[in-house]
Amino acid sequence: MPPQVCMGASLQCIPFGSAPSSLIVIPTGTPVTTNGMLAATIMDFAPIVNIPPFGTCISLANPMVAAATAAALGVLTPMPCIPVIVAPWAPGAMKVYINQMPALPSTAICNCAWGGVIKINFPGQVKVSID
Repeated sequence: MPPQVCMGASLQCIPFGSAPSSLIVIPTGTPVTTNGMLAATIMDFAPIVNIPPFGTCISLANPMVAAATAAALGVLTPMPCIPVIVAPWAPGAMKVYINQMPALPSTAICNCAWGGVIKINFPGQVKVSID
């Protein structure tokens, strides 16, 4: 069973982000903690609010990168990463719910509109497992 993800989990945008970022969990409903940290659900996917930028982006699907690359006469030019998340994390936990939402297991991913896949490198804690 994968560990429950909580506030401060380490995230990475593969393959376009240049740096990791940390998940931010905003308490909603009745706050639930795991090992003293706020527990995450599949709905903790809002750009900037829950998923901060990943340094710079090199995806040509990102309009800022495409424009900067065109201006540099075709030389790939990284630009600030502003993730555009199109759907909640998936898959969510099958049996564990937090405020009526599936808990976020460390195996879940979410997709950026610019082509990146956001993965969880470290769940923020290691003791509590969910399925």
